[in-house]
Amino acid sequence: MSRGGGAGGCVNPVSTDDGRLQTLALALVLIVPVVIGMFWGAPLVARELETGTFRLAWTQSVSRLRWLLVKLGLVGLASAIVGGLLSLMVSWWFSPIDKVTANRFSPASFGMHGFVPAGYALFAFALGATMGLLFRRTLPAMAVTLAGFVAVRVVVAEWIRPHFMSPVTEAVRLGPNSGWGITLSPGGAPSISANPPDLPNALVVSANIVNNAGQSPTSSYLQHACSNLPGPNGPPDAPGGQQAFQQCVETVSAHFHQVVVYQPANRFWAFQGYETLLFVALSAVLAGVCVWWLRHRLS
Repeated sequence: MSRGGGAGGCVNPVSTDDGRLQTLALALVLIVPVVIGMFWGAPLVARELETGTFRLAWTQSVSRLRWLLVKLGLVGLASAIVGGLLSLMVSWWFSPIDKVTANRFSPASFGMHGFVPAGYALFAFALGATMGLLFRRTLPAMAVTLAGFVAVRVVVAEWIRPHFMSPVTEAVRLGPNSGWGITLSPGGAPSISANPPDLPNALVVSANIVNNAGQSPTSSYLQHACSNLPGPNGPPDAPGGQQAFQQCVETVSAHFHQVVVYQPANRFWAFQGYETLLFVALSAVLAGVCVWWLRHRLS
């Protein structure tokens, strides 16, 4: 059982209509880059090596290095253009929904907007081409490209993106409607739960309830401060329940507050630029690996 403040959400038809189209649009932007890596990048060199046609290409007037660079350059550019155009189309279609949901910094939404999908597509292609050159087989290269692309996207979204810039730290006073509550376990032990305050289009890194020393309330403290709350199986509107909860709120909020660490909404385009540059840099590194491998390890 939990009791706490926070207004209930309401359903907005703008964000709920065309749910299948929203899912399809999201899936397209998420899937197309890795499809490019698997079906454009992985076979680019691997197929030549599997069939042996690279020998014919390298005996012509074009050097093996120029042969590789032309392939990487032309198809890589096409990959980035496809990712960018797809993002432009989906961003335009999602613009009314974005105004309602106000969550452009969420992992799915961030990777769907702006110019960062072009960076994803370029990276996926470079990863696929590199794996094809290393493995010399198309199917293994495709499998590793899929796993590698997903792993890198998760690492960047969860651990790197929130730290592109120093986050803002804000202390928020606790109140009956500030999105926190007391949860009672089946044994009756209380614990505190908190939701971050409403920060439209911001990236919330963390939200914790602490005192001035940075310590979270312990279960024994909550048991003492909220000793009059009804048991975990009691009805929320039990006699004296609201009064007991109000007393609990006043006691806890007198000594504790919420600390929110977040990236403000006005940094969205800066983060888009940083993440795009990161994936372009990773693509350049992979292209360098391809060149080195072709010149020194492939005969």
